[in-house]
Amino acid sequence: MSLPRDALLRTCRHPTTMGALIDLAEDVQRTRQPRWSPFLSALVLEDANQLESLAELKISRDGGYPGAERKRLLIQHAASPEPEPPCPLAGLNVEGNFLFDPTSPEEMRLALQRIGIADESLGDLWIRGDRGAQAICTPEAAALLQGQRGSLREVIIACESLPLEALQWPVQRVARRLSSVEASCRLDAIVSAGFGISRSKVVKQIKEGRLRLNWEPVRLASRDLKVGDRLQLQERGSIEVMNIERTKRERWRVDILRQ
Repeated sequence: MSLPRDALLRTCRHPTTMGALIDLAEDVQRTRQPRWSPFLSALVLEDANQLESLAELKISRDGGYPGAERKRLLIQHAASPEPEPPCPLAGLNVEGNFLFDPTSPEEMRLALQRIGIADESLGDLWIRGDRGAQAICTPEAAALLQGQRGSLREVIIACESLPLEALQWPVQRVARRLSSVEASCRLDAIVSAGFGISRSKVVKQIKEGRLRLNWEPVRLASRDLKVGDRLQLQERGSIEVMNIERTKRERWRVDILRQ
């Protein structure tokens, strides 16, 4: 039995990737064999939530560590008696001297792609100060990158495959709730309150491409936020707008979850 492809694609934001996931799911239906997807972005994973509502399928995710943003999707037939297979993952260390030329995760990802791997074979990637980066990737990507050298601007980078347990994981922040009263629901006001930085610094982060709204680049600091909006600030974690209420003095009380 085929899946309701048109209905699944109608509301998704990434129809090409979602279409490939539907193809994968239909293959699972035919063969009864579990399949792992490539690494998917947080936005695509939200689209893929629709697959979990289908009675014929059993869906789970793995990104290598708690809090991972990019994950692989395991699709199994709902009637399969087989246990969940382990997710094929590997670690990657990227060494380079960035003391005088700091880099970002996005730049490092592009540098690795120039060496010859696809974006979908890379999971989360985090910068390790001025020494380079570490990442989670597919075993195939780790094997391809092992011993390879490349460049990021003027800096030479060297790649080494690592087992997951040898990675130095990014800091996991303890979730906490906070409340702030603001004159408006503008993005820069709520980000300033949530991350404890000035509005001018918020604008600077936007210009440098370090701030994302619902995993998409932010263009305007003046746009209003709504309940459910999530903002990710590079190397500072994320915040989610949990509640917004008008006060008696015509201001806005905003409840924020910071992670």
